[in-house]
Amino acid sequence: MSFRSSARWTLSWVSATAEDVSLTIAEKLSAAASTLRDEAGSMHFAPPVDRVYNPLEYAWESHLQYIRTSAPASGGVLFLGMNPGPFGMAQTGVPFGEVAAVRDWMGIEVPVGQPELLHPKRPVEGFACRKSEVSGRRLWGLMAARFGPARKFFDSHFVINYCPLIFMEETGRNHTPEKLPAAERERLFSACDRHLVAALDALQPRWCIGVGAFATARFQSLGVPEGRLGTILHPSPASPAANRGWAEAATRQLVALGVWPLSC
Repeated sequence: MSFRSSARWTLSWVSATAEDVSLTIAEKLSAAASTLRDEAGSMHFAPPVDRVYNPLEYAWESHLQYIRTSAPASGGVLFLGMNPGPFGMAQTGVPFGEVAAVRDWMGIEVPVGQPELLHPKRPVEGFACRKSEVSGRRLWGLMAARFGPARKFFDSHFVINYCPLIFMEETGRNHTPEKLPAAERERLFSACDRHLVAALDALQPRWCIGVGAFATARFQSLGVPEGRLGTILHPSPASPAANRGWAEAATRQLVALGVWPLSC
């Protein structure tokens, strides 16, 4: 499976180049994230977006440590989220990066910088942040409960976000990527698609799981076939269904797909 000429993952097996062989999965993911960091960081967005945080810039060392310590040695299950949460990746640089999960379960804790333009209602306190990212607490809590040590989960699973940016309106309210004007959205999604294709090429996952419908649609847009594609309920507290036992619902979905066995 390789991406060569377009932002579409064709699922066609090809011989790896000498350059591909010389790079580890973590190195490929790091290079792809670095490119996305710079491309997304150079973009500008019109109102109602007032501030944009790029955790791949100010929390790069934390994100890099996440890749280096957590990238699986071979393909398995790739979970895809939408974009950073204000008390998760925006603080730690790790997808769904609720502080306690990243620090205590993954063993990652490094200094985090500051966005260039900080919103007064959305401080970045890094690993000192005391607010819990509910989505991250739910997602990583399920993985810890099912797999135990983080390394056991990451042996065959990985989690990334589609978009690295968090958008805030003047009031501090979250502004999701799909609400951007068409021209801004197209430019941003083009860069995010290239990153996702690079991640697919590096990981060669057997399963691509969208955390929510948005992420699943991005997989579909790149040609990931139905036989390797699935969706789980997004763990956001904004979802009434997620508030009625998210871990149980997500587990049922993954078992029904055949991604996970009935018992671990």
